[in-house]
Amino acid sequence: MTQNPTVKPFLEVLSGRRQPVPPLWMMRQAGRYLPEYREVRAKAGGFLDLCFTPEFAAEVTLQPIRRFNFDAAIIFSDILVIPYALGRSVRFEAGEGPRLDPLDTPDKVGTLAARADFSKLELVFEALRRVRRELDPKIALIGFCGAPWTVATYMVAGHGTPDQAPARMMAYRHPEAFTKIIDTIVENSIQYLLGQLKAGADVLQIFDTWAGVLPPREFQRWSVEPTKRIVEGVRKQVPDAKIIGFPRGAGALLPSYVEATGVNAVSIDWATEPSLIRERVQNRVAVQGNLDPLVLIAGGAALDRSIDDVLSNYAAGRLIFNLGHGIQPETPIAHVEQMVRRVRAYKG
Repeated sequence: MTQNPTVKPFLEVLSGRRQPVPPLWMMRQAGRYLPEYREVRAKAGGFLDLCFTPEFAAEVTLQPIRRFNFDAAIIFSDILVIPYALGRSVRFEAGEGPRLDPLDTPDKVGTLAARADFSKLELVFEALRRVRRELDPKIALIGFCGAPWTVATYMVAGHGTPDQAPARMMAYRHPEAFTKIIDTIVENSIQYLLGQLKAGADVLQIFDTWAGVLPPREFQRWSVEPTKRIVEGVRKQVPDAKIIGFPRGAGALLPSYVEATGVNAVSIDWATEPSLIRERVQNRVAVQGNLDPLVLIAGGAALDRSIDDVLSNYAAGRLIFNLGHGIQPETPIAHVEQMVRRVRAYKG
């Protein structure tokens, strides 16, 4: 029996069908470890110029697919395009990361627009349309947004911090003001994700990079509930939308996150306890992950062992092979090639 040439293995896993060879992609796979990315980045000028120039964004999205033939491409953009579309100042300074005008008092929160100007995000949708036209039909296209909690941490502090104390303090001291930020991000993220689906995305991922700093009660309130509302809001318009959640660092709270949010898959970091995932998460949804990005830099026998650990832990069930977070800029390309060969050689 000949396999349908347009079947996407990545989508098969999300639809409940385990694949003998796990589909494979990497978070931040379009990035600085690739010389061809650095060339386009230099042409684009600023980081947001790269995100908002459809020709460039589409090109860097496709570069890792050409090199490694991954099973999914993720559109090149950033989680802070929602604050940008809400009229906030968003800038990226070399070596410093993102900078925003902080919403660190209730009075400042009062200046937050309720609705984003989605014409500012049309260039992201155009990049998606370009990638969809060029992408092999077997390869899935991922759209994404930042989870409300993680986006709010940058909006409150005005920059990244080691433990996101500014946002945590505002949530404790001024819960009504913080709720307004969260609600605004929820409503606009729903519309943004629907726009990405309309433009050609097959799958959506919600990145909650800073979920792991929250205690259980706050995790439920600020990570789980807003993500659940986004999933429900998207599926109200697109009932069969495939959505992956990534509450990084959630650990033992992952089973409750999966149950409450309704995601089709959960991305896990490298520190997650395998038996917990197998017994209480992977029996419900697909799992994505969870190679340590540092072992991908190290390479050699350590990399082979770590790849085999991921496969032995999770490949008997529904697995999308990935890293436990984004690939680091100093990662040797040869090590990525080593990983791809070893995963694709798996006989499960």
